Amino acid sequence: MTEASATGDAPRYGRILLKLSGEALLGDRQYGVDPAFCGFIAKQVAGVHAKGVQTGIVVGGGNIFRGLAASARGMDRATGDYIGMLATVMNGLALQDAMERAGIPTRVMSAIAMNEIAEPYIRRRAVRHLEKGRVTIFVAGTGNPYFTTDTAAALRAIEIGADVLLKATKVDGVYDADPMTTPGAHRFERLEYADLLRDQLKVMDGAAVSLCMENDLPIVVFNLNEPEAIARVVDGEQVGTVIAGVPA
Repeated sequence: MTEASATGDAPRYGRILLKLSGEALLGDRQYGVDPAFCGFIAKQVAGVHAKGVQTGIVVGGGNIFRGLAASARGMDRATGDYIGMLATVMNGLALQDAMERAGIPTRVMSAIAMNEIAEPYIRRRAVRHLEKGRVTIFVAGTGNPYFTTDTAAALRAIEIGADVLLKATKVDGVYDADPMTTPGAHRFERLEYADLLRDQLKVMDGAAVSLCMENDLPIVVFNLNEPEAIARVVDGEQVGTVIAGVPA
């Protein structure tokens, strides 16, 4: 799908979909977007872009607004979700600015029409952007309420023919308990999709996992804060937790 890196062997994955939470863009802030951390992400993406890896990104909006939380406090759920989708657009534009400052051609594609600031999401056009070496940021979720950005990430990954879905988190994989509060929590190196659904491990919502399972799309859960983490995953190193089907 892509050319081999000029400095080494071909990467394991030629086309990836990176899922970033809105909280990832906070950096050290309590609210909003930290331009310095966006720059850190852009530097990591630049590393894999230089290897010829085609990169799509789906970003959440939890650093600005959470529709589900607003719904719990009395707001109409659909209205809250639409506001959350708009928050992802703001995050996508911030990421685009950081990417372009790093010298990476970048396009933002929105599931909700807003032609003055983003292209409409059209699958064929998105694939063409990727083929031309443009990082493509998908915003506004699926364009529908009641779906999370995890589900949007799984859907976009399948639509663009990604080889893997990379789920960036603050911890180095999937654990059997919260490692922040449970000393001795066990980290899994590999899981099957059914393990997540059966044990309700809080990594991605069930709709996203089911989409990946039905389309045999592997998921890698890893710690975004580690240096060159994205490049290490792309190169095939054992980083984080791999979620896939039963080995052949």
